[in-house]
Amino acid sequence: MRYIIIGAGAVGGSIGGRLAEAGHDVLLVARGAHLEALREHGLRLRTPDADLRLPVPAVSGPAEVGELRPDDVLILCVKSQDTADVLRQWAGLPVAGGAGTAAELIPVVCAQNGVENERVALRLFQNVYGLCVWLPSLHLEPGVVAAHCAPQSGILTVGRYPGGADEVIKLIGADLAASRFDAPVVDDVMRWKYGKLLNNLGNAFEAVSDLTADEELAEQLIDAAQDEGRRALNAAGIPFVGPGERRAVQADRMNLADIPGTPRGGGSSWQSLARGAGSVETDYLSGEIVLIGRTHGVPTPVNALMQRLTARFAAEGRAPGSMPIAELAELVTRAQKTES
Repeated sequence: MRYIIIGAGAVGGSIGGRLAEAGHDVLLVARGAHLEALREHGLRLRTPDADLRLPVPAVSGPAEVGELRPDDVLILCVKSQDTADVLRQWAGLPVAGGAGTAAELIPVVCAQNGVENERVALRLFQNVYGLCVWLPSLHLEPGVVAAHCAPQSGILTVGRYPGGADEVIKLIGADLAASRFDAPVVDDVMRWKYGKLLNNLGNAFEAVSDLTADEELAEQLIDAAQDEGRRALNAAGIPFVGPGERRAVQADRMNLADIPGTPRGGGSSWQSLARGAGSVETDYLSGEIVLIGRTHGVPTPVNALMQRLTARFAAEGRAPGSMPIAELAELVTRAQKTES
C-alpha cells in the first residue's frame, strides 16, 4: 500500500513519518512554507528517542498526483472544518487502469478529532474508515513535527465506518502496528471516537486560557463541559468509551516524554491559534456537543460558550492561553446561570 497523508501537520506528519521510517511507501500532502521545507529538506520527525530526517516525497494536492494507484490509501488529517472541501478535490481523481475514481475505489481513513468527518466522507467515498487519534504531537515549524510519546508514538484505534472491520482496515492496522503505534482494529470505532470527543472538550479551555495557573479550577471547568457532553450523548443514545476503558488500553504504552529543545506545547486547537491559522476545529468538538444537546433538549451552556470564545480568538488572532483563568471561570459561571 501507498499511504497518502492529506494534511502532514502534527498528527499527519507523525503518522506519515513513522510509516516511512518503517519502510512503507508514503506521500505527504502539505502547503505553504511547510511544503517547501518538506521538499527541500525532507520531514524532520523528533521523538523522545530520535531526531529523524526522512526523505518523504511531498505534493501540494491531487493536481500533482494526476492519478492514483489501486493500492493507495488516503489518510485524512486535516482539521474537520476543511474536510468537505479537501475530499471533493480528491474524489474525482482517476485510478490507474481505468477502473474508476478515487471515490469509488480508494479507502479514506479519517485520522481526525471529532465524529463528523466520517459522515462527510461517506457522502463522497464508497469506503470510509475511522481512526481514533491518541497521538500527542506538535507542529509549529515548517518541515518539523514532534511526537512526544514512548515507547509507542500513539494509539490509533481503527475500524470501518459506520461499523465493522474488513480486510482493508486489518492490513492498514497491521502496517500502523509495525510503525511504532498500537493500532487495535475494532468493529465499533465510533464508540472510541465519541469517547475521544469528550476528552477533546478540554481543547477549547487550553486554547483560551493558561490552565497551569490554577489546575484545580481548570479541572472543574473542563469537568463541567464533559458532564454536559455525557448527558447529551446519553440522551441521544450514543455509546462512548469511558475514561477507565481508555486508561486500561493506554497504560504503559503511551508515556509522555521530553524532547530536548521541543516543549510539549498544547493540543490541536492551541496549535491552530499559535500558528495563526485563522480557524479552529471547536465547531466539531464543543460544537458537536452543542448540536447533540440542542437536538435532544439537553442544555450545554459551557460548551456553547467555549465554541464562541475559540471562534473569537481565531478571528481576532489572539494568542493561545491569553485569557486569565479567573475571567474564564466567571464567564462559565455566568453562562450556566443564564441557561438555568
